[in-house]
Amino acid sequence: MATPRVPNQTLPRVILLAVFLALVMTVISRAPALPASHAVALSNGVALTPPMGWNSWYWLQCNIAAGDVERAAYAIATNGMREAGYSYVNVDDCWQGNRAQDGTITADPDRFPDGMKPVVDYIHSLHLKFGIYTDAGSATCMGFPGSLGHEQQDADTYAGWGVDFVKVDWCNSDGLDPRSQYDTMRDALQTASATVRHPMVFSICDWGVDSPWSWGPNIGNMWRTAADIGYGDPRSLWDRLVGTVDQNAGHAAVAHPGAWNDPDALEVGLGWLNDVEDRSQFTLWAMMAAPLLLSNDPGSISSYTKATVTNRDVIAIDQDSAGVQGSVVGQDSTGQLQVWVKPLSTPGTWAVALFNRGSREAEMRTDWRHDLGLASGTAAVRDLWGGSPATTARDGYSARVPGHGVVLLKVTTGAGPAPR
Repeated sequence: MATPRVPNQTLPRVILLAVFLALVMTVISRAPALPASHAVALSNGVALTPPMGWNSWYWLQCNIAAGDVERAAYAIATNGMREAGYSYVNVDDCWQGNRAQDGTITADPDRFPDGMKPVVDYIHSLHLKFGIYTDAGSATCMGFPGSLGHEQQDADTYAGWGVDFVKVDWCNSDGLDPRSQYDTMRDALQTASATVRHPMVFSICDWGVDSPWSWGPNIGNMWRTAADIGYGDPRSLWDRLVGTVDQNAGHAAVAHPGAWNDPDALEVGLGWLNDVEDRSQFTLWAMMAAPLLLSNDPGSISSYTKATVTNRDVIAIDQDSAGVQGSVVGQDSTGQLQVWVKPLSTPGTWAVALFNRGSREAEMRTDWRHDLGLASGTAAVRDLWGGSPATTARDGYSARVPGHGVVLLKVTTGAGPAPR
């Protein structure tokens, strides 16, 4: 008896699959194209905590050369800053020479006679990372070649040098759209990084133009939220610093690991502000989960400045893995006395800052129920600048805060010392 013939089950399935795929392709072909500026989101796996390091601008401005950068790097590697977490050594504007005939960017032959690669290699030999500066426009703020029209070429050059961090400024950019231009540079850096298998931190520096906090998290690792704090008369400098804090504080909700609001480099240790004001700036940057990029001479900082910028407890507030940016939760009727709170990754633990923006010393208080949402009870409190052991406080904590000063607390619910 002949074996019965089994119908071919595969052919109908192939036909159905072909029809289905044809329908899908028809739908896709008729769908509106995704704008190029939204095509790729940043996912480079770096800056999962706010970057820490050094930037040349406020100290050196255009008076920069290879020796200055290498001396700063050596100081960071040997004075305890590297061990405290400072890892990036970032060269700002004025390093550039002319473009070569093929368009490749070069370093100024007088300032960097051997080119930039040996400087990068030296910094890497110190177990530090190197950052470079460019501009999204046709020229940098000081008139050196910008990256407009050379985005991929510059990104490839930086990747070839082993660059770890790229800051892109916004001068000479009339008629350009910030989001589109920074999209272009992001894609160029992503392509270059993939080629050498080495990601680069992308720092957007458009000074808050076109609300970068609304699009920056998909494009960069950090974005400036305001203009430069700058320099000059210490009285106006303090006012500009406080104004920058206010602008940056308004965008706390968008900060998260890999993406940070950037209120500008730290001016701690330059001598432009006094010691109390320096410590306030450092504290507020830590509370705002801001990048900690010092712009002083790391080889000649005072013992007070060194104690400020290497305070491991305060740095831990900035570097907390939860990545939450702290916020103002209460202030007096004048707005001069503020209570800031930053939830930390350890459950039931907060950083609390009592910030006196005014010029006179004031009695300030944080209340557990109002500021932390806790029922009445005790909490362990440690003053992170005072250095004293943790104490137990019921319902809240009071302190005298100097004018332009701050008291920074680590608060943990329940009796006993706060976790270190």
